[in-house]
Amino acid sequence: MNAIKRIAGILWLAVGGAAGYYLLINQAIPKFGTGKPEDLIPALIYTFILCPLIVGSLATFGIYALKGEYDSES
Repeated sequence: MNAIKRIAGILWLAVGGAAGYYLLINQAIPKFGTGKPEDLIPALIYTFILCPLIVGSLATFGIYALKGEYDSES
């Protein structure tokens, strides 16, 4: 079971990277490109609030899983 948890750590890291890529490339950058003020605020929120929060959380969870922090003792 501990090996599965460590493999899941790699999965969490990959999901975090994919989520960050999707959020920036498919959501934030097109909104920056429109130049409209109503698109600028969501683009800033995606870029400076949501992306670091999502990627950082998933990456932290993945790193802890790889290090074995969630291994059971028995």
